[in-house]
Amino acid sequence: MRHDARGQKKLIIFHLMKTIFLLTALIFSAATAVAHVRVRPAKSPLGATESYTLRVPSERGLTTKSITLNVPEGVTVLSVGVIKGVSGISFEEKESGNGRRAITWSIEIKPGESAELSFVAQNPNEGAVIIWRVQQNYTDGTASSWVGPKGDKAPAPVTNLIPPTEKK
Repeated sequence: MRHDARGQKKLIIFHLMKTIFLLTALIFSAATAVAHVRVRPAKSPLGATESYTLRVPSERGLTTKSITLNVPEGVTVLSVGVIKGVSGISFEEKESGNGRRAITWSIEIKPGESAELSFVAQNPNEGAVIIWRVQQNYTDGTASSWVGPKGDKAPAPVTNLIPPTEKK
């Protein structure tokens, strides 16, 4: 009987460790799945002046050196924020062609860290979504282009436009 009890105990410990491992893997993969560039809020009224936050994690084990947000057609950027109390961050606004504007933040985001960059914009008066196309540049000279559709490995952040009377 004693031998069976030990075997039973080992089997229970084995299954417990296996469960812990699987849960850890699931949590890690879920964290990795959401480690994309995001824009908040996810919903905003048509024609509204909105404060947006661009959240950028540094991925692929590389340090991010700059972020470029291509301002979508119909969106007017009114101001760009710089994080107070953090040195070494700057931004530049320029025309990116066809009368469109781009904002480039120069910032160091170390691997495993993220940064939140803010801007205020006037939403378009018509349409269903704002698609925010972002380029993330790394110190090794490579880049990630966040321009794909929902479900893509590098999806563009999206803000859904809602009627002015609907709450966010």
